[in-house]
Amino acid sequence: MVWSLWPRPPGGPLLNAPLFGFDNSYARLPEHFFARLSPTPVSKPELIQVNDDLAMQLGLDPALLRSSEGIEILSGNGLPADAEPLAMAYAGFQFGGWAPQLGDGRAILLGEIADQAGRRRDIQLKGSGRTPFSRNGDGRAVLGPVLREYLVSEAMYALGIPTTRALAAVTTGEEVFRERALPGAVLTRVASSHIRVGTFQFFAARQDTDALRQLADHVIDRHYRDARESERPYLALLEAVIDAQASLVAAWKLIGFIHGVMNTDNTSISGETIDYGPCAFMDTYHPGTVFSSIDQQGRYAYANQAPIAHWNLAGLAQTLIPIIDPDDKKSLELAQQTIDTFPSKFESAYNEGASKKLGLEASDKDDVTLMTDLLDTMADQHADFTLVFRCLSDLDVEPGPADAAVRALFDDSAAFEPWVRRWRAQLKQQGSDPILRRERMTSVNPAYIPRNHRVEEVIRAAEDHGDLAPFHRLHEVLCHPYDEQPEHNYFQTPPRPEEVVRATFCGT
Repeated sequence: MVWSLWPRPPGGPLLNAPLFGFDNSYARLPEHFFARLSPTPVSKPELIQVNDDLAMQLGLDPALLRSSEGIEILSGNGLPADAEPLAMAYAGFQFGGWAPQLGDGRAILLGEIADQAGRRRDIQLKGSGRTPFSRNGDGRAVLGPVLREYLVSEAMYALGIPTTRALAAVTTGEEVFRERALPGAVLTRVASSHIRVGTFQFFAARQDTDALRQLADHVIDRHYRDARESERPYLALLEAVIDAQASLVAAWKLIGFIHGVMNTDNTSISGETIDYGPCAFMDTYHPGTVFSSIDQQGRYAYANQAPIAHWNLAGLAQTLIPIIDPDDKKSLELAQQTIDTFPSKFESAYNEGASKKLGLEASDKDDVTLMTDLLDTMADQHADFTLVFRCLSDLDVEPGPADAAVRALFDDSAAFEPWVRRWRAQLKQQGSDPILRRERMTSVNPAYIPRNHRVEEVIRAAEDHGDLAPFHRLHEVLCHPYDEQPEHNYFQTPPRPEEVVRATFCGT
């Protein structure tokens, strides 16, 4: 298919100021990898936020991004002269069903830059208008989901979890129609790349082996250069992506995060969390927790995230079989052996993280059992995931006044006692320094997460009243999730029954 036949919107003017300094390697791939087009202009853009920290990491001037010319770029009304805007083509399995053509339906990649550390980063506008992949959609984004992605992606970064990031957000001055008219917005998203498992599946479904090899070479050069030295570089690529995803999904589970829509087109090859749609952090712990309004069967429930990642990666392995080895039978055998390593890699990453959350110095079977038994008790007793681990960090090796705060998180406070006695016995056996243990535990057990009811407050204030002050306050708190912020305890508390958010939405 020749995407260039798509009628190119007029877009905004080319701007002379070299705000970004793009060098667009993806745009140098064959034309059937993407559609070239400009963002669709908006009527009256206004700045919500510029991420100064990220801008400086990228070598960009935050003041220029806040300028009228910068806002023109961030809204899609104008383009830097060195931009090569495009929408990427990809396919994917969505809730287990095959979709042969998806692609960037409301996002346009402006280009790539090298950050201050020399890493190549994508700059993408999300909500910037229709593309050939919009599938009858309007290509626009609603303010609420833009604020959600900004808050949650930046919270994930502060929590130390690989993620795409938010460089800026602007309102458009236009309404977007979903169930009702809502204010529109554009998010400027930064990623190591936007290449997905579904990108490989797009070409595999078309039996385009040349394109698969070109894409794999591009990914190796961009993300996994060590794979080039392997006897079988494409098998080494698969192994590297498995490693990255095993570590990522373990980090999600250890922080109580539920992605909500783990389709293969939302699974990043780079190992970053991408596409924050109906995502959420758990309040009360339960392994079957689902928030996504469209996940009616619980396919992407909290406890299912590792098996789904394994399934998605098996899909990647399948696409690489034609290029792993000249012998198809050998290639299949090697791919199967490699994909079979995912469960043990995930388990190793998760168990190591679980030991750290419990303040234990070495991961062993006793640590794993302790973690499993604590989570089972939390589920039975409707305990808050984040607060249990944070309060546990304050406990001494002997019972003391701090115990009351943890016991209060369980329906029956006595249910916690058998477990905490075993935990303390394990601590005594290891003989760790109590001050260092507390420091280690508070460095992995956050006090603040983007709780659903607080995010919903932000969205309601912005969409219903045009008030962005709650967004700015919550964002500032989430930038320091592991710090004690007693003046912001409001953002730490679980929801009251009437505040519980039971469903989250994509916003498309």
